[in-house]
Amino acid sequence: MAMEDVPLDDKAKRMRDLLSSFYAPDPSMSSSNEISSHAKPATLDAINSTSFDADQYMNLLVQKSNLEGLLQRHVEMAAEIKNLDTDLQMLVYENYNKFISATDTIKRMKSNIVGMETNMEQLLDKIMSVQSRSDGVNTSLFEKREHIEKLHRTRNLLRKVQFIYDLPARLGKCIKSESYADAVRFYIGAMPIFKAYGDSSFQDCKRASEDAIAVIVKNLQGKLFSDSESIQARAEAAVLLKRLDFPVDSLQAKLLEKLEQSLVDLRLNMEEISSTSVDSNDPSEHSNTSESVPATAHEASVREFSEAIRAYRIIFPDSDEQLTKLAQDLVTKNFESTEQYVKNRIGSADLLCVLRIIWTDVLLMDDVVPEAALPDYCLEATQAVVKQYVTNTFSHLLHDISDSLTKAHTYQKEGLEKDLLKVALEAGKKTVLQGSMDVLLDFRQLLDDDLGLLVKLRDLIIDCVQEGFQDFFGTLDNHFLLLSGRDSSASDHVSAGLVLVLAQISVFIEQTAIPRITEEIAASFSGGGVRGSEYGPAFVPGEICRVFRSAGEKFLHLYINMRTQRVSVLLKKRFTTPNWVKHKEPREVHMFVDLFLHELEALGNEVKQILPQGLRRHRRTDSNGSTTSSRSNPLREGKLGRSNTQRARSQLLETHLAKLFKQKVEIFTKVEFTQESVVTMVVKLCLKSLQEFVRLQTFNRSGFQQIQLDIQFLRTPIKDSVEDEAAIDFLLDEVIVAASERCLDPIPLEPPILDKLIQAKLAKTREQNPTQ
Repeated sequence: MAMEDVPLDDKAKRMRDLLSSFYAPDPSMSSSNEISSHAKPATLDAINSTSFDADQYMNLLVQKSNLEGLLQRHVEMAAEIKNLDTDLQMLVYENYNKFISATDTIKRMKSNIVGMETNMEQLLDKIMSVQSRSDGVNTSLFEKREHIEKLHRTRNLLRKVQFIYDLPARLGKCIKSESYADAVRFYIGAMPIFKAYGDSSFQDCKRASEDAIAVIVKNLQGKLFSDSESIQARAEAAVLLKRLDFPVDSLQAKLLEKLEQSLVDLRLNMEEISSTSVDSNDPSEHSNTSESVPATAHEASVREFSEAIRAYRIIFPDSDEQLTKLAQDLVTKNFESTEQYVKNRIGSADLLCVLRIIWTDVLLMDDVVPEAALPDYCLEATQAVVKQYVTNTFSHLLHDISDSLTKAHTYQKEGLEKDLLKVALEAGKKTVLQGSMDVLLDFRQLLDDDLGLLVKLRDLIIDCVQEGFQDFFGTLDNHFLLLSGRDSSASDHVSAGLVLVLAQISVFIEQTAIPRITEEIAASFSGGGVRGSEYGPAFVPGEICRVFRSAGEKFLHLYINMRTQRVSVLLKKRFTTPNWVKHKEPREVHMFVDLFLHELEALGNEVKQILPQGLRRHRRTDSNGSTTSSRSNPLREGKLGRSNTQRARSQLLETHLAKLFKQKVEIFTKVEFTQESVVTMVVKLCLKSLQEFVRLQTFNRSGFQQIQLDIQFLRTPIKDSVEDEAAIDFLLDEVIVAASERCLDPIPLEPPILDKLIQAKLAKTREQNPTQ
């Protein structure tokens, strides 16, 4: 096996040397590689290098591999050698075929070149013959050609002379047809001849042409300053005058003034835009409408204006500053009109239509006056317009809410509709919630539009909407305070029902409107961040909820105070008008009781329309004690033999003893947004006021008995409309106690007489109101 390996290795080595010697690009490089490879320690991968040492490789392989590894390496190397032999044979065959093909080609070239020299000599003889004959023809035709060229020059000269003689007539025809450009071109073409021969041969033609040109100049000047002519026509007239060497510098200011005057006609017509936007709201015609916008008369006028500026710039190259100001004035005036337009009640479709038209104008003008930086200027102006639009939209929403409440207030004063407070509450809720949703939908159209101007302002629009809602609800809270009259001197003219409606709407905003708006903002208006993180979030729903929770409680207490003050005025008149020391015996329940109950009935009707029902609590029980049993029974026992003074002292003592054994009653509790809670609080405050008014008077026996009769009659109807009967009983008893303390002879009415008078009052009430 070893005997077979030796010739195989020699053969492979010989082939490798041949290939390396043939393909090596630089022998010096090969030698340097060998030196560097010898310097490096030998590895098993060095077999492919040019400096391969077989003995060193075998020693290394024997050291690192076992017998099985050596056999495996032998098999692999035999296969590699066989593959290399095959590749070498293929390479030799391919090169051999190429060499044969090149040899055949060289042989064919030699056979083809053999007769080429003879053919080239024959071709040279023929070329020389042709050249000699050509020279003969040129010599024979030279005189005739010179004569023809001379005639041609004469003909051209005659044409020019004829053109000069015909020039006045040509100019006259151009004047009639108003072809001033052709006339100027003809005259400028004849100017060199007139300069050379105008004072001699063509004097008459020159004079007639100058007269015609004077007419043309006059007509061009008239066209330049004619309001009926288009801006483009006037610009062409200026160009023609300049070609005629007319001093157009004096016309620069006048033409610029014309351009400034034309800006008035380029102002946006908001009425047409509104009608166009209304038509575009139809989905079936949206595509046609959007495609017809570039073809509007306004865009055609702006395009004509831009071309006039382009011509003006060509005529007066040093007018960049004036044209820049003119272009900015156009955009400024359009945005001023837009700001006035936005103050009206418009939708986002109207605003988008206006901005799209302005943006088209800006692109047209920017193509003519790029140094004016109109896109950046337009972007800044659009920011202000968008902010104003958002502010005005929320202002209109606030106005709608105010209208829904003030109309209800007006109708309530006039008594035009039943349950008007309920209608006002529902209208206010709908206006707040649905109006806010409509506003968000309207703003959403601004975000969804693909106008490049608004795409750049997307984050700004989101911040404006969020800030707008935050400011809107703050303004709405202040407006509610204004409507309630709490912060003004006109609180006497404010309806208590309106204040109750404001209280319930505040609760609705806190519990329903704000969460719904927050969800919509999170879904459609997330992002922003233009205002900067140092200012905090633009929309803080928690703060708004806190404000309206506090506002609802304030309005509810204000309503209770207004109702209580109304009753207090009635009570004051009742107790300050009569002379209680000389009061007559009570014959019936006093009429102030009817007025008092009427006020409570009105209070009940209002709260039923606005507030939900609550749970009645603190029902009267025996454990609470009874003022009738604890106060009137001792008064009815057999003590008739006492004197009036002793009886009064005994009554006061027994009253104070009864207080010690009565269950403690909580009078003033937290007011809830329920019908019973509000009515109960108003009744409590009214009875407390009644007690204080009683303490300010001095009563005789009849006055005290009148108070006793009125209070006893009030017990049943008052307790039917309140939730805390124990506290009401306590306050009614306190009124009687206060009257007895201020009475000179506190002897109460006997129960039979008291019941008889009460039954008489009830019968009289049923006769007056059969339906009750």
